[in-house]
This record gives sequence, C-alpha cells and structure tokens, in this order.
Amino acid sequence: MAGKTMSLRIDEEQARALEAAAMAGGTTVSEIVRDAISERIEQLRNDKDFQARLKRALERNREALELLAK
Repeated sequence: MAGKTMSLRIDEEQARALEAAAMAGGTTVSEIVRDAISERIEQLRNDKDFQARLKRALERNREALELLAK
C-alpha cells in the first residue's frame, strides 16, 4: 500500500498496549492505528457539531485566501 509515512509519539503504556493488542490479534500496530484513525474520521464525518465547526473554518480560510488572491 502506497501512503504517507508518519511518526507518532505515544507514552510507554500506550505503546505496550498497542503492541500487546497487535500480537494478540495477529496484526500489526500500524494496522491498529490505521483502523483507529479511520474510525475517528468516520465519527467526525457523522458529528453534526464538528461538521458545523468545519464549515465555519472552511469559510474563514476561503475568505483569507480570497484576500490574498486580490
């Protein structure tokens, strides 16, 4: 799978828990993290409050970019 490589700092307890979960589940830490990210993105897509904040942020950014484009 082609994709972006990222570095993530987590505390030792989280690292041990992830490694144990991966080992017990017969998968990789990377796969667990990718799945968790996908689940969180889906939650945000379905969160009406988040979507309203996102739309306001998009509008602010659009306005700022239009000012620069003049």
